[in-house]
Amino acid sequence: MDQRGRCNLLGGVILLVGLGSALLIYAAAERQAQRAADAHDAYANTYTLAPENSKKFLHDMEVYGGKANVLMFKFRIWFVELWQGKPLAYTMASISLLASFLVFYLGGFLAPRPLSVPAEEFPGGQTPG
Repeated sequence: MDQRGRCNLLGGVILLVGLGSALLIYAAAERQAQRAADAHDAYANTYTLAPENSKKFLHDMEVYGGKANVLMFKFRIWFVELWQGKPLAYTMASISLLASFLVFYLGGFLAPRPLSVPAEEFPGGQTPG
């Protein structure tokens, strides 16, 4: 098997494993979300508010560190949420698509290409070798 074939095989494996993992993660997150919804129905009268969701907390963060502090806090929360539940499945699918595309694309450059030179360019019309 030449380099192009190995790159195509590796790209296919990355794509299949990545998308398969993303599907499994999505299914597990769906089951977990359903269990959480069922548990929430049992405690329908109980509401809990995380400190970061209150206006007072965000106001205090802005007072102490400015708007940049609040923006960095929200960015950190967003980035952490990328690696949990359904967003993790989307992240895995995106990373596997990108990685397999890069392997397929770079595999096209690594493969040797035949060198074809017209016979008219050689003196006397003879080909080398």
